[in-house]
Amino acid sequence: MKITFLGATKMVTGSNFLVEAAGKKFLVDCGMYQGKAELEMENYKPFEFEPTEIDFMLLTHAHIDHSGRIPKLYNDGFKKPIYAHKATCDLCGIMLPDSGHIQEMESEWKNKKRQRKGEEILPPLYTAEDAINCLELFVPVKYDEIIEVAPDIYVRYNDAGHMLGSSIIEIWATENGKETKAVFTGDLGNNDIPLLASPTMIDNCDYLVMESTYGSRLHMRNEQKAELFLDIVSETIDNGGTVIIPSFAVGRTQEILYELNKIKENRDDEEFRRKYKTLMKVPVYVDSPLAISATEIFRQNTDLFDDEIKEEMEKGDNPLEFPGLKFTQTADESKALNESQEPAIIISASGMCDVGRIKHHLKHNIWNPNNTILFVGYQAPGTLGYSIVNGAKKVTIFGEEIAVNARIEYIEGYSGHADQQWLMNFIYSFISKPKHIFLVHGEEESQEVLKNKILEETGIGVSIPEFGETYELNDELRIVNKIVVKKSNTLKQEILSRLNKLNNEIRDMEIIVKQDVDDASLRNEDMFRINEKIKELEKQILNVIEG
Repeated sequence: MKITFLGATKMVTGSNFLVEAAGKKFLVDCGMYQGKAELEMENYKPFEFEPTEIDFMLLTHAHIDHSGRIPKLYNDGFKKPIYAHKATCDLCGIMLPDSGHIQEMESEWKNKKRQRKGEEILPPLYTAEDAINCLELFVPVKYDEIIEVAPDIYVRYNDAGHMLGSSIIEIWATENGKETKAVFTGDLGNNDIPLLASPTMIDNCDYLVMESTYGSRLHMRNEQKAELFLDIVSETIDNGGTVIIPSFAVGRTQEILYELNKIKENRDDEEFRRKYKTLMKVPVYVDSPLAISATEIFRQNTDLFDDEIKEEMEKGDNPLEFPGLKFTQTADESKALNESQEPAIIISASGMCDVGRIKHHLKHNIWNPNNTILFVGYQAPGTLGYSIVNGAKKVTIFGEEIAVNARIEYIEGYSGHADQQWLMNFIYSFISKPKHIFLVHGEEESQEVLKNKILEETGIGVSIPEFGETYELNDELRIVNKIVVKKSNTLKQEILSRLNKLNNEIRDMEIIVKQDVDDASLRNEDMFRINEKIKELEKQILNVIEG
């Protein structure tokens, strides 16, 4: 068996792995790169393999960073089966066409700018119609059933607890009379995600390909995040403000709705009841047609909910419904939310603020100090959400520079990804430990921390693959090939990106320094210190110019 790592290597997006075993070539995931503009351009590049030579594909779950390039793969000639859990097939049926629509809209907007600059027109990566066409390849499978996908290759899908239909995939391949077992975790969920069951623990494998998004961090536990959520929302509403929650339309939105419905049972003191009444008196808008469709798919797949939720539903308590919950379908309904002066909670996609209706809500609300922008999911470097979470004083939305005056909060405990503790628990759960672990789907710093912890506590060998590396999984693990990636263009883009960021930071510094200098209470020694720092910065800029 060989595995070639063609995405999510030392980064969190673009999951794509080529496996060669028992005379077959197959893919695990075919995700889209998300984040910086130059990273998203990677989606347009040809695949590092011939799509027509791929015998089948195994899809871990529906999130676009795992499924988003399937329509491109289809357009490039791949017409073989895509095995996925039934709920993943259902969700891809709405998410991939939605992604195609976004590709068309973004392409139209970007091409107007290209035309003005005299640049070549760039077609969309794929269209909504392309995405609909590729759905004919999907083959639904159930959890816990071993199926034969090719001679001498068997797979089993297990609940990963990350989102509806998310799967840990076990793969058995027999070559020359010897069986090798590899496990791909996809994205592993928290053990305390509302609605979903906990990730399945796997007994054994030879090789483990594991995500590492939060390999260096620990999440809040459920009771902490629920109380923090209530505090943030009630304080904002008391101030007459609106809470904007950038949320992934599928998964996170449904969890937040459940949390809002459930939170009243956590505490029963007078202050808690006051805050809860404050929360319940404002409307909660889910402003995403995709989230509305996804919520319906959740209702159709309640067999995947954890046992406690099933019991509640049998009693007639639907966790996805409560008084005050409103769904907005049309663009006009969405615009009307920003014209209202009444406090509200608005949940809108995308979760990283790069596309969709959330950008309009940020434009109309992020400048107001009475409002709160509450993040509940991972923010990839290079995205608008990442800039806001990391303290940007100003952001550019639809070409307009807007001050970030709103309260910015981030409740990491709502992440759909396992933290370091649960990643380690997943490894500990193996009765027969893996021979080797490959860490993917994580930033490099997070991966290094997790790698060292695994080595120290288990002694299992760990690799952090580079893009394009092919590992041969024999008794002696070895790299048998590596695709050479040209770095010059990437380095050039990084320099230009850093210059742009520096330019923005200097503008921010100018505003702050002018405010300080105009402050009548500023001491002479403070003025001297500011002057010296500016002189030092001036020297450094001159050194770059002269160099």
